[in-house]
Amino acid sequence: MRTSVLNPRAQVGVPEVCRAGHGPGSVDGRFAVVCKHSGACRVCLSRDSSRRRRADGGGPGLGWAWRMNKIMTWCTGLALAVAVAGCGQPAAARTAGSRAAAIGSWGKAIEVPGLVALNTGGDASVTSASCASAGSCAAGGYYADRRGNGQGFVAVERNGRWGKAIEVPGLGALNTGTGGDAQVNSVSCGTAGSCAAGGYYTDGDGHYRGFVAVERHGRWGTAVEVPGLAALNTGGNARVNSVSCGSAGNCAAGGFYTGRHGNQQGFVAVERNGRWGTAVEVPGLAALNNGDAAVFSVSCASAGSCAAGGYYTYSAGAQGFMAVERDGRWGTAIKVPGLAALNTGGDAQVNSVSCASAGNCAAGGFYRNRHGQQGFVAVERHGRWGTAIEVPGLGALNKGEATVVSVSCASAGNCAAGGQLRDRRGHFQGFVVSQTG
Repeated sequence: MRTSVLNPRAQVGVPEVCRAGHGPGSVDGRFAVVCKHSGACRVCLSRDSSRRRRADGGGPGLGWAWRMNKIMTWCTGLALAVAVAGCGQPAAARTAGSRAAAIGSWGKAIEVPGLVALNTGGDASVTSASCASAGSCAAGGYYADRRGNGQGFVAVERNGRWGKAIEVPGLGALNTGTGGDAQVNSVSCGTAGSCAAGGYYTDGDGHYRGFVAVERHGRWGTAVEVPGLAALNTGGNARVNSVSCGSAGNCAAGGFYTGRHGNQQGFVAVERNGRWGTAVEVPGLAALNNGDAAVFSVSCASAGSCAAGGYYTYSAGAQGFMAVERDGRWGTAIKVPGLAALNTGGDAQVNSVSCASAGNCAAGGFYRNRHGQQGFVAVERHGRWGTAIEVPGLGALNKGEATVVSVSCASAGNCAAGGQLRDRRGHFQGFVVSQTG
């Protein structure tokens, strides 16, 4: 039985955010393509894993955050090069990549080198990939060791050749819980040899904690718990869902933690000049949130200029939010403008955000009205978010269940979105749409 991404909080299993830079992928064979620059793209897929237990105890909000951990991504070749090139990467990377667009082609899929040797428990997946430039990428995910415990790995492509997968340095020492479970949820590369990875592990008390690890000059450093997250995560369930790097040593991470009353809260943390700052609850999110909240996607156009999106719950259901970092300071979370008017059914969220340049981003996700679940997009121009709209033309294709799972912007006003819909025969189909001008 296939599990749909279309009504995520009602089900068990799926997408992490494939950064916007990491917009989410889709579910069970459905896909979204995100291009870092022309000629270097990712296809995001996902599946359920019966081995992976839910850490949330079955709560609806946390169930969706758990679903965000099941994406497989690949990065290579050329796909939708014109429509979705860029992904919020620095201009130099996009320019270099554009020259390869005319000759890019898909190579043959290979098993990640070295992963078979690690995966003695027989359950492995790539969950995220990111490319700084053509032939310089990184991938991360999980594998099962001989005890069946989940472990996180990273692998690096240099000069077009993939190196061996390795356990994230230091993650095994953190992942000490009985039946330990660790995973890389997201990777992002600012420049070749300078990347970041984030995810979660299980501590000795069986609590889930969020970690980050950084690659500098081609060498991965030791994984650490996100600074300050332990103090927030008094309920013992936290994860990094998304990381994004605007440049080498300047990244952002977002996800969720659980407070002392058992409610899920969204957080962000920022790395500046190679040093991670303290995790903070997204400013203003507590004022919006009456129950659970999470950051699903972050995107950084440059150092100190990022955006984050996700959801929060309120008396009538769930709503999508955006928060923007300008000049190194996070602003107050806001409801996506116009989304409340669309979301008459009380179930909405931002799945993906992508920033082409500072103050110029796009976001996508879903909302619910009397006709069912619908996909939306919203655009930020010159630092101001415009009104969310239903994806043009999607209503004619969709028979009650649709969502945007990934957005990517090559430049301001030139973005693409992809997702999923249910057609008149009740089948799930993929869609793409482009924005120009």
